[in-house]
Amino acid sequence: MYNCIFNQNDSACQYAVGIGVIAFLACVGFLVLDVYVPFMSNAQERKYAVMADLGFSGAWTFLWFVCFCLLASQWGSTHDIRGVPMDAGRATVAFSFFSIATWGILTYFALGRFRRGVNEVTIPTYADPPLDHHTPYPPTYAPTSYNPTTYTPTTYTAYPSNMPDIHQQPPFTPNPQPPGDAGYQPPNY
Repeated sequence: MYNCIFNQNDSACQYAVGIGVIAFLACVGFLVLDVYVPFMSNAQERKYAVMADLGFSGAWTFLWFVCFCLLASQWGSTHDIRGVPMDAGRATVAFSFFSIATWGILTYFALGRFRRGVNEVTIPTYADPPLDHHTPYPPTYAPTSYNPTTYTPTTYTAYPSNMPDIHQQPPFTPNPQPPGDAGYQPPNY
């Protein structure tokens, strides 16, 4: 069993440790939630996530203020300082004070996020890459001398079965040049 260095008041130490541990766990949870919020498709869920962040941050700012007041009061009332690490007591009071400011800043950012609304949360989408002006071909190449030929279907009266099928490519041949593209050369820029 340990003795609390803050005026032998175990409740003060347990309160400080309790809100510190809960604050740490909540920070991890809200960090994961901040990563997940842009991927939420439901605006109502995003709203609840931002409101939870705002509410928790505001509540914990107040609880750290209470912790600072309690620890400072108990530290000022400590008379028996034999065996008490003085620097540890002062550091605990100082860190509880800095926690007020830290959670206050988190509350301010959560309030700004709440005021911006749920519509400004960006959902990651695909965006075309920027144009690279050093590539040999433009992104949309259309030849200037393109003249499509008209298609006229041929009517067959009887298909001879002893003739090979000229429309089927033989298997395992290298890529043959398609008919009509024999003279095509890509333009040089």
